[in-house]
Amino acid sequence: MTSIILAVVIGAAFGAVLDRIGATNPSWIGKMLSLKHLHLMKTILLAIGTGSVLMFGGQMIGLVDVGHMSVKAAYVGVFIGGLLLGAGWAASGFCPGTGVCAAASGRKDGLFFIAGGLLGAAAYMVTYPAWKASGMLDNIAGGKVTLGTVPGSKFDGLMGMSGDIVGIILGLAFVVVAFVLPERPMGGGAEPVPAE
Repeated sequence: MTSIILAVVIGAAFGAVLDRIGATNPSWIGKMLSLKHLHLMKTILLAIGTGSVLMFGGQMIGLVDVGHMSVKAAYVGVFIGGLLLGAGWAASGFCPGTGVCAAASGRKDGLFFIAGGLLGAAAYMVTYPAWKASGMLDNIAGGKVTLGTVPGSKFDGLMGMSGDIVGIILGLAFVVVAFVLPERPMGGGAEPVPAE
């Protein structure tokens, strides 16, 4: 029960932060994707980079249990799904997390986004046997692999280099890019106005 309460508290805090930085406003997403205002992109890069350094650094010194590490298998369908997610994000101004947060903050378009996502998931479930038979869900490039080998994990590495070191290096690179990127590289003009 304690873990459920902790999950709700962390989820609510995460949602509040997403709303505060503008991630629940499709206008901000549009400005980011058109490279007019990169505040949100800088925030995302900083969060991913910091999280990566903390996670892989924590694994190296034994503070984070490697057994909790999960890796998505590589297969053609997951790449197509990623492209569809990106296209949907650009078209709607929401990704799954920001759409739920937008709905929780009272945005009606967030509710429609959630309904569309649930319909899409239902359509995938109904047609799953056809996708499975097509071979699009068969593992490629070793399936569940990491860039580098992470000691104590059940996943193989594509390179002999330590996966923890690779994760820290990539995380630091994301942090540096977050600080180096200009806020408005292409004359972004005024800040987006929230849409109702």
